Amino acid sequence: MLLLGIDVGTSSIKVSVVDANSQRCVASAFFPETEAEIISHESGWAEQSPDSWWNFARQAIKKAHASKLYNPKDIAAIGIAYQMHGLVLVDKDQQVLRDSIIWCDSRAVPYGDKAFATIGEEKCLSHLLNSPGNFTAAKLAWVKENEPEVYEKIYKLMLPGDFIAMKLTGSISTSVSSLSEGIFWDFKEDALSEDVLTFFDFDRSVIPSIQNVFSEHGRVSQSVADELQLTAGIPVSYKAGDQPNNALSLNVLEPGEVASTAGTSGVIYGVSDQLAYDPLSRVNSFAHVNYTSDNKRIGVLLCINGTGILNRWLKETVGRNESYAALNEAAADIKPGSNGLSILPFGNGAERILNNKIVGAQIHNIDLNKHTPAHIYRAGQEGIAYSFRYGLDIMRENGMTPSVIRAGKANMFLSDVFARAFVNVTNVPVELYDNDGSVGAALGAGIGCGFFSTQKEAFTNMKRLTTIEPSANNDGYEAYYQQWKTILKNVIGGVRLEV
Repeated sequence: MLLLGIDVGTSSIKVSVVDANSQRCVASAFFPETEAEIISHESGWAEQSPDSWWNFARQAIKKAHASKLYNPKDIAAIGIAYQMHGLVLVDKDQQVLRDSIIWCDSRAVPYGDKAFATIGEEKCLSHLLNSPGNFTAAKLAWVKENEPEVYEKIYKLMLPGDFIAMKLTGSISTSVSSLSEGIFWDFKEDALSEDVLTFFDFDRSVIPSIQNVFSEHGRVSQSVADELQLTAGIPVSYKAGDQPNNALSLNVLEPGEVASTAGTSGVIYGVSDQLAYDPLSRVNSFAHVNYTSDNKRIGVLLCINGTGILNRWLKETVGRNESYAALNEAAADIKPGSNGLSILPFGNGAERILNNKIVGAQIHNIDLNKHTPAHIYRAGQEGIAYSFRYGLDIMRENGMTPSVIRAGKANMFLSDVFARAFVNVTNVPVELYDNDGSVGAALGAGIGCGFFSTQKEAFTNMKRLTTIEPSANNDGYEAYYQQWKTILKNVIGGVRLEV
């Protein structure tokens, strides 16, 4: 039995075909070959075309089929992971009404802030576990006020994964996990938030039917099956946001277990059995994939918008499109600390860990006589690692103190410089696995369709590739981090630095 996983990322869409019996990936592919466009009409805005996601997904599936490593007709279920918090709007004919306002878009912050103040900070935090911030509900409020002609045509709102499931099946559904990440869910009442719906004056009819994450979200239509060589009627049996799904792919399901990823954004994601929240909403709490009203499992999410996107910028500008491997090799020739060069990686919109401030990416202490492109590559990767440490300290304030972090050997964790900087500055070992989001989505589909009798059973064959332990003296990274943190505090405080 084969399972198909689709991971709707910001840069591309990746698909994997997994053998359910061995839990091993048979084939994978991604599309497009170059990183997908983020549309930014104004500073702080970020949009993508949902129809482009669907086109990319179809092309990636066809590309995987072209490997001839499996029979597409043996695929029995589909799982979907997706970039979180994006707003997708369709009319009654299931036609997209506007481009999706995606996760790193900052325009809705004032709408979320107003809701936070009016509903009441204590009530928002205790019931929603978050400030409405610039999450999906606040983005819908922005559309309601600024594009009333679009708002009037809305039949359903969706998250990106809901949209791909709709295109596959014609059915529209959501889950408690998805609604919680959009800040539509009241955890105290275990129901849609009346406070949010009332404050923003949303019609509850725009909310799709609510299904369990691991359940049937529709069956593949005949027309889609014909185009993609699939069997009509197979179920989409799992949908989850990329970070809960990444945690699932690493078998992070129980309290105290922690996962990380460093793609376009950077994330540390830990599981709690408490309705926990950060009083300043710098880290966020959502329903994990295995959340139920009787078995509370909350994913505590640290998200840093400006991580891998900085590395991409350095590759394209300073590195003039050298490969990431070449950048990593050059960075490895530079000693820890980058000879005093410091980079703040926050150039991808408002950062929640910085109280929704837009700081921008910045280079500090550059010496034109001694710093080379290799110093910049290393300082960029170290700056990203420092931002993880800054956020992890916030999680520690809120009781999340990991003894080990699991991550897929992918994206920035392919860089030995970044991985060792991350481990040494956080002082937490990292276990690396050969898993990714599309494989996790496929295994989620196996859970949802009943092939695996328990969630843990889907990961019985998961093998650790390596464990990276902190060095004896942390390679001096504590001192380098404190220097970086001082620069950040001065920038946030508005103090001009001589650099």
